[in-house]
Amino acid sequence: MKKEWDTIEVLRHERHDWMNKLQLIKGNLSLNKVDRAKEIIEEIIMEARQDAKLSNLRLPQFASTLLTCNWESNHFQLDYEVMDSQNFHRLDDQLLTDWTKQLFETLNSSIEPYQENHLSVTIEPQEKGIGFFFDFSGIIKDKNRLESFLDQKPGNKIKIISDGVVEGELTIEVFVETL
Repeated sequence: MKKEWDTIEVLRHERHDWMNKLQLIKGNLSLNKVDRAKEIIEEIIMEARQDAKLSNLRLPQFASTLLTCNWESNHFQLDYEVMDSQNFHRLDDQLLTDWTKQLFETLNSSIEPYQENHLSVTIEPQEKGIGFFFDFSGIIKDKNRLESFLDQKPGNKIKIISDGVVEGELTIEVFVETL
């Protein structure tokens, strides 16, 4: 069962993340590594822009799932990129969120904990919906569990395309049609 985040907990985690970033900048400045401090600031700006684009997709439950993912006890690190948030579509937020949470749970139980496991999500609005590209790299210990999850049909508004697990990598293309 995944944690339900209340406002205070979200603010506490976000404040903790910001303090870590500020300490990183401060540490680099005290070591006179000004260029590295500037790089960190640029990374923070890019991350904040992606957070804003994700929040503007009008998929509040899905956005919340991605925004809080790295605060959970997952065996993978998540990053995401929204390619173009200008082309909005109305999607079934609940359907997409439920499928994504099931993917995260399946992934957690199928990969080796405490390894360099990384999941990248690219979100690309298209003409008749939105494409979601999930790219995983890491150590997969239960390939069959992942493949049986991907064989399930979540509904007629969501299409899943995957070549399965290949050499410790998994690529999933998900297309969600507009309502």
